[in-house]
Amino acid sequence: MRPLPTPDPEFGDARAADLIETVVVPTMKDLGGFTVGRVLPAAGRRMVGPFVLMDQAGPAEVLMSENFDVRPHPHIGLATVTYIHEGSIVHRDSVGSEQTIRPGEVNWMTAGRGIAHSERAPAELRDQRHMLFGFQTWIALPKDKEEAAPTFAHHERDALPVIGGDGATVRLVVGSLYGERSPVETFSEMFYADVTLDAGARLPLDAGHEERAVYVVEGAIEIGGDRFDATRLVVLRPGDSLTVKALEPSRLMLLGGEAMDGPRHIWWNFVSSSKERIEEAKNDWKLGRFDKVFGDEKDFIPLPD
Repeated sequence: MRPLPTPDPEFGDARAADLIETVVVPTMKDLGGFTVGRVLPAAGRRMVGPFVLMDQAGPAEVLMSENFDVRPHPHIGLATVTYIHEGSIVHRDSVGSEQTIRPGEVNWMTAGRGIAHSERAPAELRDQRHMLFGFQTWIALPKDKEEAAPTFAHHERDALPVIGGDGATVRLVVGSLYGERSPVETFSEMFYADVTLDAGARLPLDAGHEERAVYVVEGAIEIGGDRFDATRLVVLRPGDSLTVKALEPSRLMLLGGEAMDGPRHIWWNFVSSSKERIEEAKNDWKLGRFDKVFGDEKDFIPLPD
């Protein structure tokens, strides 16, 4: 385990408070006892680095029935990153992948020019009550990679670098941070990390990435004298280093990276720098031109009206 750097500046430095750009409160949606929080995009912030969407699913005990399943649906122009804290989900896609994802593992699916996939309850858990808690994020691809070939990659928990010390543990899910790099292949510089902090632990955040944000999953933290409770996304301005202090046992997700090469349009499950490309994708899905999801060919989500 690589040790964390010494916090700098010291906690309470007045400069740290000036580095907070905005705070996002997720939009919560109750899906019959299962809560999903839309963190990004938000009115105050559309993206952080390449992260164009971030959803928190749960924590909740859910009945793993067909009502929970996410049927086959399409994507273009993005990569999806699935990372869960509790539970398990079976991923299938149109490039032939079938993968069960479990806590601490990461699924990276590049949609590129077009992919379809489904996310369903494991067969052994069908019609049982099961805890589920995790995050689905979308990564916008650079303009010159938006039409990349669709691919899928899975990485086990033990393959992800761990950095820590003095009550702080950082599991690097994607990208580079604190001198380590995740094995997940990306298309631009970014970081995405799962952090646990003991009460009183301090976590330094350097300015190595242009855009940075801290999502408080559980607990409460303090930055520059301000308190931020759970389900708050704290977006930081580019600039100097700062230090996060845990006011109680806490869990965070760190995310960000280099700014995107222009705005992105989002419609349903499609992301693109071109509105015309989204219209083309809509027509392709409506006319059945996307490849079928292997092992899940009979079902699909229709194009919304």
